[in-house]
Amino acid sequence: MKINRRRKGAAEVSTHSLNDIMFFLLLFFLIISTMTNPNVIKVLLPEAADNKEKEAKRNVQLTVDASRNYYIDGNQLTLEQLDIRLEALAKKDPDISCAINIDRTLSVQDLVDVMQIGSRHDVRMYLKTGQPTQ
Repeated sequence: MKINRRRKGAAEVSTHSLNDIMFFLLLFFLIISTMTNPNVIKVLLPEAADNKEKEAKRNVQLTVDASRNYYIDGNQLTLEQLDIRLEALAKKDPDISCAINIDRTLSVQDLVDVMQIGSRHDVRMYLKTGQPTQ
């Protein structure tokens, strides 16, 4: 006996959950990409109630981390190289300003040493602070 099937099954791929998977992957990569920034140097800034940043024509970021490593715009320097670099920047642009990001665990003497280098070359320096924790 021969039975004829008039209705043949069509092959389907269900893509209903694919939208959800793609959304979660996109969200995951966006969150991870904002968390990883290789140019950031982790420094705990001292706290101040009024910490509005002053804007200047040319602003250099000087960072001193807890291990007394010195960085200008992300480039690591020694204290002697810092002196030479600030002198060269001051000769290039006399209106240059330097924002100091210094770790709060360091002593005041470390801050004074850095500020003396800046004042020796007539570089305007100011200390950046973080928001106070409550």
